[in-house]
Amino acid sequence: MRRISKILLGMFLIFGFFSCQNSKKNALSKPEIEAEDQFYTNPVVNLNFPDPTVIKAENGMYYAYATNTKIDGQPIHIQLLESEDLLHWQTLPDAMPEKPVWADQDFWAPHVTYNDNTQKYYLFYSGESKSPYLGKCLGVAVATSPGGPFVDKGEPLLCGEGFENIDPMVYKDKLSGKNFLYWGSGFENIKVQELSEDFLNFKEGSKAKNLIAPVPGDDPENYENLVEGAWLKKHGGFYYLYYSGDNCCGANTHYAVMVARSKNPTGPFEKFSNKSGKPFILNKNDRWLAPGHNSVITDKKGQDWMMYHAIDNRDPENGRVFLMYKITYENGWPKISGGTPSVSKSKKPKVE
Repeated sequence: MRRISKILLGMFLIFGFFSCQNSKKNALSKPEIEAEDQFYTNPVVNLNFPDPTVIKAENGMYYAYATNTKIDGQPIHIQLLESEDLLHWQTLPDAMPEKPVWADQDFWAPHVTYNDNTQKYYLFYSGESKSPYLGKCLGVAVATSPGGPFVDKGEPLLCGEGFENIDPMVYKDKLSGKNFLYWGSGFENIKVQELSEDFLNFKEGSKAKNLIAPVPGDDPENYENLVEGAWLKKHGGFYYLYYSGDNCCGANTHYAVMVARSKNPTGPFEKFSNKSGKPFILNKNDRWLAPGHNSVITDKKGQDWMMYHAIDNRDPENGRVFLMYKITYENGWPKISGGTPSVSKSKKPKVE
């Protein structure tokens, strides 16, 4: 009987020891999970999502819009994603399901903004006209919700030969109360012009102003043979004009993000100069090729994030996938750590 009691006592002690160890392990597991949840790894969305624009809508959700694609053989005119935290994205239906009467199937480089006066959302996008006399155009579509459906206003805002009138971006300047449209590509200048209050036309009497000109040259570190993808962001006392160049796509892709700054949203702009005397702040690395055509979003903590596309060198057939990284500021200029897309874990945005 005493032997049985000793055996039972021993089993009880062993069980208690392992239970204690498991309790300690369980007590540590939640903080470990929470710590792990503070990080993310690029790509944010591993699908072809070129020319991404990210906005925070009036409903508190984040929306990302991108160039047209096909899913199961069906054309998607404007790709659309929705997120609560900038990291976990849900695919929504085509933001502009009905193509405009003036354009073909090619719709790219969208930007969406909210008009406080009309309380509507405005989709600015690039499109190709059915008429050979119009060429590539800028279009405007309107919706009551950031998720659409956006309906085109019926005619293009601006057309021209080649690709010079593409890649629109709207900036609402709080200081002046004015609204500006930035656009440009096709070996022409990046331009700016004031919009009308309803965002459907240019303001009467306004004129386009050249901001950033292409810089011809064969230097492999020159990404300004063609400049496009303008995005304006104010930080501190400066307006920062981000832009990309010079070849986004194809086998000979050669693309990077550059930046210039001004005290005025319409310039003149001073270009950034890195250690090699070039204006780019984000360039390729062994993993990620041709990073560019960025937008900038600010999280709840006030941290700016660059949202952009790049080509995965390990899977180039997957197209231009969706990446992000935080922006810091040094000596009055935005900076991307390392100057290339991140390849390891990074701290995630603060959205709560």
